[in-house]
Amino acid sequence: MVDFVPRRAARVLLVDEAGRVLLFRGVDPGRPGEPYWFTIGGGLDEGETPAEAARRELREEAGLDLPASAIGPAVHRDVTEFPFNHVWYRQEQEFFLVRAPGVEVDTSGFDDVERATITSYRWWSAAELASASEPVHPADLAGLLRRVTAGA
Repeated sequence: MVDFVPRRAARVLLVDEAGRVLLFRGVDPGRPGEPYWFTIGGGLDEGETPAEAARRELREEAGLDLPASAIGPAVHRDVTEFPFNHVWYRQEQEFFLVRAPGVEVDTSGFDDVERATITSYRWWSAAELASASEPVHPADLAGLLRRVTAGA
């Protein structure tokens, strides 16, 4: 039986004018040879709401300082289980859609763990996500992206 550390997190689907989502490529220090792609986001700080955490993570990870009004309601919620640095987490996460045309990504706000484990970033279309050669989290991000951007 695996003991999980419970965690709440906010994730951000940062979408550009072409409908692409920004993802980071990272590695787990416990499994450095297995890179994967993931959205902006992270754990909630004490007393922080998911929307507040999403706004903070956008600032820290992409250098995008938006007003609180730019963070709408969550567009998706799920629970995931994963290891990171030999610790297993059960994470309840909420996803927020943020449209930001012309964003220049600034990763200078990364903390030490992010600097050590995130190797690159890029913008992905839903079609590219569906045929990615490395794991993407969440697993059906292509479908989620299509659903939340439909009609745009």
